[in-house]
Amino acid sequence: MLGKQKFLTGAWVAIVALVMAALVALPAHAASTKRKAATVKAGKASSPSAKRLVRVRYVPATPSFGQIMGLHAIGDPLDLRSAAVLVVDQETNEVLLSKNPDAVLPIASITKLMTALVVADAQQSLDEILTITAEDVDTEKGSRSRLQLGTQLTRGEMMHLALMASENRAANALGRHYPGGSSAFVEAMNAKARSLGMLSTRYVEPTGLSSRNQSNATDLAALVREAGKNDMIRRLSTTLEAEVAVGARALQFRNTNSLVRNSDWDIGLQKTGYITEAGRCVVMQAHVAGRKLIMVLLDSAGKLSRVGDAERIRRWLSTEAATAPSVVAAPAS
Repeated sequence: MLGKQKFLTGAWVAIVALVMAALVALPAHAASTKRKAATVKAGKASSPSAKRLVRVRYVPATPSFGQIMGLHAIGDPLDLRSAAVLVVDQETNEVLLSKNPDAVLPIASITKLMTALVVADAQQSLDEILTITAEDVDTEKGSRSRLQLGTQLTRGEMMHLALMASENRAANALGRHYPGGSSAFVEAMNAKARSLGMLSTRYVEPTGLSSRNQSNATDLAALVREAGKNDMIRRLSTTLEAEVAVGARALQFRNTNSLVRNSDWDIGLQKTGYITEAGRCVVMQAHVAGRKLIMVLLDSAGKLSRVGDAERIRRWLSTEAATAPSVVAAPAS
């Protein structure tokens, strides 16, 4: 416990130092804080026609926890953009790829997998009508939602939108309608985490909008394993799209994970997540190269980099990994 406290304290000290340094350097470096990666042409080389390409890595204007903690500086054999990675053979428990697996980070909407598990454990009616109210509006991040106040959907539809489309108001409504309300729901989330051995995990709300919802790759692999046992959660999380009736309108929602639409992938369960503090995240249960795998990718810098990392891992497993030994990158210090 003491070691964990020192780790967290050090992280917050780093946050303060980084913010102060950024404020001092802002006028001189404002042009360097663009939010997307780019391939730029360098100046002329030795010959007038010679040009070289310089790859500029994505550097967000506001750093994530993983960047503040220096986790992105730790290399790995596949040159992944995610700060923390864990790939495990679900049947043999063999670790195929590991990078900072014990680093505790915000997990954004990966939270919603636990939200769904708690609702499923409570065996509440999926046909009960729930109503979106002002209590479900995001006052922390100010995120938008297509579910207007007064929207009425069944609990099953709310769970579907929370898992597939990462609908925050739907997830919050699920927590509010739990026996005992939101506080009891959060207690159940943390109790479930402890029962799964997720000792580095903490939840404070059911959506993932709070950066205080934190875990590590090792714990999240256990969460994916448990959620994968539930056929409903598997099905709802991997649906390509869904239409729900909201009043007189029919709204179309799509899966937030583009890989479920990719024929190269066989995904049994998935959940994406993003807030600034967490970077881009994704967890999946997938069949790759004849193996049933659990994949956890946290704090990836760049809008498409988590997908790129997943593709790099899949290609590696489909080719070299058939005969190569397990690859384990440097752990977090």
